[in-house]
Amino acid sequence: MSADPFTLDDLKHILLEAAGAEEGVDLGGDVLDTEFTALGYESLALLETGSRIERTYGIALDDDLLTDALTPRVLIDSVNELLTVSRTV
Repeated sequence: MSADPFTLDDLKHILLEAAGAEEGVDLGGDVLDTEFTALGYESLALLETGSRIERTYGIALDDDLLTDALTPRVLIDSVNELLTVSRTV
């Protein structure tokens, strides 16, 4: 497990691996505060993304976290909070 924070680039990489990208959506733009639904990612894609984050970073994400995190910023902040806690344990 890395001591580096979880970043937007990390999330983009995992999203693309888990669910690809909807045609016409530019993940290279400023998407931090764009809702996942506007980016073409529905609940199943986010659950798969969450599973990949858990495996990669050794943390457990609550399913409610994935449904409540409406934007990349919220998800990234939540993952980083969990990573901080897991590193201090």
